[in-house]
Amino acid sequence: MEVLPAIVAPEPVVVFCGMAGAESIKTRDHYYASPGNSFWESFHLSGFSPRRLRPDEDRLVAELGHGLTDLVGHWDPAWVEIDALVADVERWQPEWLAFTGKGTAQWAYRALGHRGRPSLGVQDWYVGPAQVFVLPGTSGANQRKDYDGRPNRLSWWRDLAALSGISPAE
Repeated sequence: MEVLPAIVAPEPVVVFCGMAGAESIKTRDHYYASPGNSFWESFHLSGFSPRRLRPDEDRLVAELGHGLTDLVGHWDPAWVEIDALVADVERWQPEWLAFTGKGTAQWAYRALGHRGRPSLGVQDWYVGPAQVFVLPGTSGANQRKDYDGRPNRLSWWRDLAALSGISPAE
């Protein structure tokens, strides 16, 4: 399985965590590079970047004070490498660990020994020192009309930006 190396600022505010390891994920060169993925648009419109970055500019996330990583697993909590993620988060010391999808958050939650399903937004659990925030999935396949009571994904991104001390882009 091809796993991208983490891209993380020396003192990150938010580390965004997706999922690597699914059978459907092919070798990729950059984070959130699949067609239709809204990560980069949401990252910009919520204020995390001054302009919309391209997937091949993913390294710029660290220059903006944040990070990108993946939860490594096989869509089974027994196979999720949670210890590696916890060790990385303890080393990086971000304020927030933002899972980019409920599914990814749920695998981490279960791998940490919790039961139930995380909702979107601020969570009452942590990975290492970082409080968890769950964002709606950014895949083009995630085109619902309701995101836990909200009409769009961007409102959740803007909440995380505000909690991180970032003003949304106009």
